Amino acid sequence: MDSLSAVSEELAEIDGQIADIFRALSNGFQKLDKIKDVNRQSRQLEELTGKMRECKRLIKEFDREVKAMERRTNANTHRMLSEKKQSMVKELNSYVALKKRYQSNLESNKRVDLFDGPNEGFSEDNDMLASNMTNQQLMDKGYQMMDETDQAINRAKKVVQETVNVGTETGATLKAQTEEMSRIVNDLDSIHFSIQKASKLVKEIGRQVATDKCIMALLFLIVTGIIAIIIVKFVNPNNKEIRDIPGLAPPAMNRRLLWTPH
Repeated sequence: MDSLSAVSEELAEIDGQIADIFRALSNGFQKLDKIKDVNRQSRQLEELTGKMRECKRLIKEFDREVKAMERRTNANTHRMLSEKKQSMVKELNSYVALKKRYQSNLESNKRVDLFDGPNEGFSEDNDMLASNMTNQQLMDKGYQMMDETDQAINRAKKVVQETVNVGTETGATLKAQTEEMSRIVNDLDSIHFSIQKASKLVKEIGRQVATDKCIMALLFLIVTGIIAIIIVKFVNPNNKEIRDIPGLAPPAMNRRLLWTPH
């Protein structure tokens, strides 16, 4: 620790944290040997696994700091730091191997408890109980077990029947909802068709209105032209370049009354 403090305070702090984890791992595995309950052993092993993960993270951080200081340290210091890191990795690997061994033993114990533990004791109790009964008691016990089995079967039938009823009601509800959705879809189709017809009708009306406007504009131009010609004829009746409008009489000329002597 003192040599690391002389090199870097950060490295010394990381080394202290790793040392604390190693002590916790050592005490944890010693405690694990004294635990007999399988579930408690499993929880303890999970806690130790978490500490090992934290230790691995700190060793990686230690290695990054060493690489960052490589150019600022001499060869002896760099060799010392590398050996320190290798020592940490070696010690962590030993705890990892120990954890794997405990994990394997724990899984074996769980399988033994699952297949042998409870059933074996229950079978022995039943054998001892049956050996102390008379034939009548055994028959009564058998009838009682049969009655309990019948009741259990009846309860199961009731549950199945209720499930079937719920399924039937659900099916009827889904059918009604499906029919309602079909009606809604049909209504939407009708509305869509009506909208299309209305759109076509509006377009036709628009075209007719446009045509009527064109005709009215043309008639207005024709009437305006005729009025203009009439005005010009009245204003300048001697202008031969303007033709007479068919259907209209030429403008009245100034006539001189010729009196012939009698």
